Amino acid sequence: MITAMADKREPEGIVLTEAQRKSRRQRSVAIALALGVLVVLFFAVTLVKGPAVLVRPM
Repeated sequence: MITAMADKREPEGIVLTEAQRKSRRQRSVAIALALGVLVVLFFAVTLVKGPAVLVRPM
């Protein structure tokens, strides 16, 4: 019986190079920062508008 630990085959699928991993990491960080900036922007606009944002004519 062969256990999973003894199985030393190459991983199937796409194997990224170190440069590709670094590029993916940088892209992920950039997306996270952009999303964080949008969240802060929406929050700031909400605070500036105040509760009047809910008062609309019917």
